[in-house]
Amino acid sequence: MPDYPRRASLSSHLPLTVPVFQILLSLSDQDLHGYAIIQDVRERTAGEVGLTASTLYAAIKRLLDAGLIEETESRKPSGDDPRRRYYRIRPAGLQVARLEVGRLERAVKMAGQKKLTPRKA
Repeated sequence: MPDYPRRASLSSHLPLTVPVFQILLSLSDQDLHGYAIIQDVRERTAGEVGLTASTLYAAIKRLLDAGLIEETESRKPSGDDPRRRYYRIRPAGLQVARLEVGRLERAVKMAGQKKLTPRKA
């Protein structure tokens, strides 16, 4: 049996909160430590989403407990602060992020049908 939840149980994580979705996006293509996640989210969202340390680590704990991410030692650069914890997305985390993207795409499509999408300048 695989070490990640089945698809049916993956949808039980939806909808994702903004912090959780942004953390999964940050980890989708690289292993990062907590402060690097905060920086990545701030840069990608042009400051629209700012994670505090307490919000970040509470979300990371939930993601670890759910088996969507894992702590890793393999990407630590030599000479890095040994107190830093690096995180990696697991296959189930990628699947949940993809399910959330699909959910958001459907919501945007519905908004377009109701003529609620922003007008182009």
